[in-house]
Amino acid sequence: MARTGSVTAARGHVEAVDIDGAEQAARLGVWLSNTGSRRGKLVQAQLAALAELGVKWAR
Repeated sequence: MARTGSVTAARGHVEAVDIDGAEQAARLGVWLSNTGSRRGKLVQAQLAALAELGVKWAR
């Protein structure tokens, strides 16, 4: 969100992230889509954290 001002991502979006000094590809769009589809399995604290970030389906 800090970089783009949005928490939406197309399902095919891949984000480069740094993990232990190595750049890795994170399939952000797939993660958001799958997590939204399975939001019933998230605990309230997880939903609250996502809602605080601006994820609309987490509210």
